[in-house]
Amino acid sequence: MIVDRSDRLVALTREYAAFRRAKGQSDTRAAWGHLERAHIVAQPLPLAHLRAHLAMLRYAASVGDTREVFGQILRLGLAVPGRLPVGNTGRARISAFAPMAVPADLARFVEGDRP
Repeated sequence: MIVDRSDRLVALTREYAAFRRAKGQSDTRAAWGHLERAHIVAQPLPLAHLRAHLAMLRYAASVGDTREVFGQILRLGLAVPGRLPVGNTGRARISAFAPMAVPADLARFVEGDRP
């Protein structure tokens, strides 16, 4: 199934809004979860992919997570078009090259990206 770009952008908008709500409620775990989901959806779009990593970098800095800040700086350099690990959440705590299980509700956004 090919996902329309506008469907992908709607999903990204939804995840970023949920991120902002969680951040506003100081729910760090949920905030990271929504940024990770945004990353999965954004991967096939180069600018959206960079935006996901920039959002992660800013959030890591705002919560004082030095490891994540440095990991996101590294990932900004890697966030270029090419073969991307499907389902990777984009966090510094996991390998930037590891494919990961995709949440069922996001599978339609990555089906065409599988090797």
